Amino acid sequence: MKNLEDQLSQYAAYHRDARNIATHFIGIPMIVVGVAVLLSRPAIELAGIAVSPALLAGLAASFYYLKLDWFLGAIMSVLMALSVWAGALLAAESTALWLSAGVGLFVVGWVFQFIGHFWEGKKPAFIDDVAGLIIGPLFVVAEALFMLGALPKLRATIEGRAGHIRSGKTSAA
Repeated sequence: MKNLEDQLSQYAAYHRDARNIATHFIGIPMIVVGVAVLLSRPAIELAGIAVSPALLAGLAASFYYLKLDWFLGAIMSVLMALSVWAGALLAAESTALWLSAGVGLFVVGWVFQFIGHFWEGKKPAFIDDVAGLIIGPLFVVAEALFMLGALPKLRATIEGRAGHIRSGKTSAA
């Protein structure tokens, strides 16, 4: 299994344009919540807990993130729990609302992703490695922390491997 630095560096190599990263701050949370919404049905009640595919997927993802890094894994576990909670709330609504919210979030999230990758001029990371689908949310959290000045050693490692972030602006000659 690749370690945290390997996973984030590989993913970051597809994301060096600041505009692409900005679209990921919008698109990836929409996709994660959209998937949680769609996977929140069906749910069965076990010991007072609604067990759904969303809960199982969220737990599996959280364990993976925790295995990569305790600090980032704890943050991701909280975010996954919030996504599963939001999914459960929407799954309790009418089928039309549940389905339109889940599909809408998922599709619009991917539109943001593909706009960002158009600006980047590179395909999404998951095309070459399906693990990019689970690393994307972790990447967004890591980038947010980097912007706040946290985890400078991890940031330096990733930028050393993948390169620095480009502004995305073209200069006029």
